[in-house]
This record gives sequence, structure tokens and C-alpha cells, in this order.
Amino acid sequence: QVQLVESGGGLVQAGGSLRLSCTASGRTFSDYSMAWFRQAPGKEREFAAGISWRGGTEYYHSSVNGRFTMTRDNAKNTVVLEMNSLKPEDTAVYYCAARSGGLRPGQADFGSWGQGTQVTVSS
Repeated sequence: QVQLVESGGGLVQAGGSLRLSCTASGRTFSDYSMAWFRQAPGKEREFAAGISWRGGTEYYHSSVNGRFTMTRDNAKNTVVLEMNSLKPEDTAVYYCAARSGGLRPGQADFGSWGQGTQVTVSS
């Protein structure tokens, strides 16, 4: 498995922006598709964004499409989630996740998880 560490969460006003980073170690990063999941208070964890192992394909939940952008830098073993036009409903703990091979949207498909980083959007 790969080890993942997230950073970049915090408190921001609605309409603002945040940048989350996830750095991986332990395995060949380019062998892994990466994703960001999020879990809001009282809700189930959901897929927010994902990027394929070679970076050629990105997927976004409909609620963040057009506002969030996910990128990866295989040389730095890092993925970044740029979040713009944030809304109070984006408030959640955001988790970085990795799976070997192609991208899948289900959390059961991911074997490696970070500890999570809190994002809070005030109205």
C-alpha cells in the first residue's frame, strides 16, 4: 500500500478558494489512480474528484464539477485539489485515497487512505 498525507484544509468564507495537497510515499506513485472523497457531518463519505494513474482522465462529482480541479505531479508524488467558489455545503473532512490501476468511483475500490483534512466554508 501507499502512505498518504493530506494538507491544506482550513476555514474559508463562501465564494473563496482552498488548495488541498496529498503526498504519497512507499510505492510507485504513477501506478496509482488517486481520488478525493469527502464526508460531511451526519452524511456518508462520497466521491468528490479523481484522476487516473497516468493523469489523462479526471472525474468529478456533479456538485463540484466546474469549481474543483484535480491535478497530479508524478515526479513529486503529489495530487492537488484546487477548490474554487466554495459553498457551505462543501464543508466536510476531505480524504485522499489511492488504488492501484484504473480509476473507480467507489470507496471500497481504494485501499490506501490519508487521515483527512477539515474544510469549513462559512456563509
